[in-house]
Amino acid sequence: MKMSKDDNMRKEYDFSEIKSLGRGKYALKYKNGTNIIHLDSDVAEVFSDDKSVNDALRSLINIAKNKVPSK
Repeated sequence: MKMSKDDNMRKEYDFSEIKSLGRGKYALKYKNGTNIIHLDSDVAEVFSDDKSVNDALRSLINIAKNKVPSK
């Protein structure tokens, strides 16, 4: 589909019904701090949610504290 010089957007892109458009939609959340981590697919299969990941990491931290002498 060719666009004329006066067209800004193709007709099939109708954003009139989308309510949550806006720049900086997640800016406040990002400002408050984020820590996004990508899990490999084999690891993600084991952990169903963020709580299970956090619980496992806390257990690992406790094991490490008990096994490794602090400086």
